Order: sequence, then C-alpha cells, then structure tokens
Amino acid sequence: MSYKTIVVNLAVDADPAPILKLAVEFAQRFDAHLIGLAAADVPPLVATGEGLVYEGEVMQIQRLEIEKRLAELRGIFEKLVQTSVSSEWTQYICGPTRALGLLARSADLIVTADGGEDVFRAVDIGSLVLGAGRPVLVAAANAEQLLGKTVLVAWKDGREARRALSDSLPFLAKANEVVIATMEANSGDDVPSSLADVAVFLEQHGIMARTEVITGAADGDRLVAFARSIRADLIVSGAYGHSRLSEWAFGGITRALIRESGISRLLSN
Repeated sequence: MSYKTIVVNLAVDADPAPILKLAVEFAQRFDAHLIGLAAADVPPLVATGEGLVYEGEVMQIQRLEIEKRLAELRGIFEKLVQTSVSSEWTQYICGPTRALGLLARSADLIVTADGGEDVFRAVDIGSLVLGAGRPVLVAAANAEQLLGKTVLVAWKDGREARRALSDSLPFLAKANEVVIATMEANSGDDVPSSLADVAVFLEQHGIMARTEVITGAADGDRLVAFARSIRADLIVSGAYGHSRLSEWAFGGITRALIRESGISRLLSN
C-alpha cells in the first residue's frame, strides 16, 4: 500500500512554504501525484455601524481580494514544485473545509497545517477528519519535513483506530521505530492480547513494532507527553466524535490531538 495522490491545503492567511515543502517531500517519498489546493470564501454578512447587512459592493471587493491571493498561492505552488513531482493545481471560492471534502474523493492523503477559527478562510480540522473519509495529516507548526523515524500509534480497539492503522501503513513501513500504545485504567488480559494482535498484523506487513500500556484513564495530554518521551515525530490516531446538533463533539484524546501543534498527527475516522 502507498499514497498515490496527495492533496496539500495552502491556507490563504499563512506562509505556504513550510506545508508545501513537506507535501513535496511526501510526494517524492511515496512517488505520488500532488494536488495543490487553496480556497476561501466571502462571508455572507458584512459588519457595519448599523449591524450585519448584505453589502454587494463590499462582498465583490472581498471576492477579488481572495482571487488575487489564490493566484499568488498558485504561483508559489508552481515555483516550489516545478517538475520535482507530478502535480496539478486547483482552487475554490468556498470554505476550505468544503473544498478539501470535494477533493478527498480522489485522494489517498490530505496534508494540512493546523486550522483556525474563521471557517471562511481556514480549515476546521475536526470537521475535515470526520467528514472527508480519508486520512488527514496535520503537520506540526511550520514543519518543513517529517522524517517519521519514530511513530506512535494510539490504540483503542475500535473501528476508528483500525482504520487509522491501515491508513498509516505507508508511514509505518518507512519508520525506524513503531510503538503501539494504549491507555487503560485497569489493564485486563484483553489489553495485552489486543496489542499483540495489532503487532502481529503489522508484522505481516513487514513492520516490527513494540507495545506499551500507559496506565491510567485515557487523557490526551498524557498521550502527547508519552509521545514526546519516546521522541515520536508522528502520532497516528483514530478520531472519535459525533455531531451534536450543528457542532462536532469530540472525545478527550481527539480534542487534545486537534489542538496539539508540536507533533505531526495522522488522524482518521
């Protein structure tokens, strides 16, 4: 298994160079086709002294500014990528989360930096992971490379973790060390057995891994601390969440991994 098509998201309000260099390296590592994407939208309401109103002229100016920025990002993409990998460019006048969801149907992996609060100009990581149906690699802040020498697989015996494990196989196959860890308040006989089964699964793919049980209740900050203790530069995890009315409600570990910015994370649902 390998990634043959990778989508990289270039945020309109951020320096595109770090995430683009990272994505180019991935495309070279996996011999993949790279799709560059940038997207932003005009908010439907404009704030004025009289409140929130529709203002056609202001919205048109904002749209032109977005189109100018998208053209700039395309130029940067084409300059940095050149002929180093097979590539193409696409852009949308819509929210980046929606744009990535559209491209996800033709991609093996989505690569992005952390998101932001403005859904018209920044990706919502939680909504993307739970809605894309593809693994999402959220790069550490300003990371230009991800060696993936030590990969931590956060294991919880369920659909999401199993999906994340399979989705991360290309990274795991190239890692120097793979650690499968689970967090359990009471480690019964089924916990080591579950971890052993995962290790056997990876071994059948030519990947040797060691297992760890982190005692205590599941806690995202403790998981991240453990990742740092083993010097992991990538955390693989299933994303656990559900829609509560119009908002996503996440489990504690998923929330912690979404807000973590010091270590790259591959999240899958």
